[in-house]
Amino acid sequence: MKPFRYVRARTVEEATAAHGGRPDARYLGGGTNLVDLMKLGVEQPGTLVAVQDLPLDTVEELPDGSLRVGATVSNSDLAAHPLARGRYPVLSQALLAGASGQLRNMATTGGNLLQRTRCPYFQDTGKPCNKREPGSGCGARDGVHRDHAVLGHSPQCIATHPSDMAVALAALDAQVELHGSAGARTLPAADFHRLPGDRPERDTEIEPGELITGVLLPPTTAGLPSAYRKARDRASYAFALASVAVVLDVRDGVVRDVRIAFGGLAHRPWRALRAEQALVNGPATDDAFRRAVDAELADAAPLRDNAFKVPLARNVACDVLRRLAGAPTAS
Repeated sequence: MKPFRYVRARTVEEATAAHGGRPDARYLGGGTNLVDLMKLGVEQPGTLVAVQDLPLDTVEELPDGSLRVGATVSNSDLAAHPLARGRYPVLSQALLAGASGQLRNMATTGGNLLQRTRCPYFQDTGKPCNKREPGSGCGARDGVHRDHAVLGHSPQCIATHPSDMAVALAALDAQVELHGSAGARTLPAADFHRLPGDRPERDTEIEPGELITGVLLPPTTAGLPSAYRKARDRASYAFALASVAVVLDVRDGVVRDVRIAFGGLAHRPWRALRAEQALVNGPATDDAFRRAVDAELADAAPLRDNAFKVPLARNVACDVLRRLAGAPTAS
């Protein structure tokens, strides 16, 4: 057993000071991913900074209509919150599509964003993995990669990001609030995670020692018809083969606004900007939806065993768009 230092922080400042930006320090929320990785020997922190006691466990409405979700709010509590369910159904649906009820009770908003890939080569210390050990190679590329990326991957890494919640946040134009030694800042949720490039070991744009303190849901997407759909191998407790989060505003048969994000296809939630641009101010028809989604997926580069993900993602996205096009705007 590898010994480690354990600090139970009471304030954000105490937490960031205890972490100190050290490479072997980790923040511990619900522990549903980090503890598993410690058991596997993938993570071997020298310092664990527990953040469960920080005053970040509330969902509050701001004067401008935004909704701030604290970083330690559990996935179950957020999914069931009346304001989240009523204004941002895509987020509630995405949370309920993830993991099991027991895990959702423990998992936190901040921890969900920071969970790492479930690629079996990453989780097995006996296998080569550039994300776990830079320069060791990518065992999945010529190995078992049915569940892996078809968009945005690199020769260094073909892993996908496992979060359902993060896909919904990308589609909602949410902001991630951070606090570190340089103070507070925000990042768009759609830009929070990185593509692998030649640095697959770096999952996010977080600077060393920064702590997620919350997520800000904007008023611009509140109340619009939205939905999350997830295709997976079994009905529950399975990661996405392909998923989609859609926010859609249709008036008089014309797409006034649309936001689309895919999950299960890339190293990060994939915001479908090309498809969005093709749809805005155009007709809300099946043909238009299919052309737009096909344009987004045109750059897909599937591997030997996962080409099925491209038509799967297309069909899931078009079905959600079609259904939402007839949905009334929430009051």
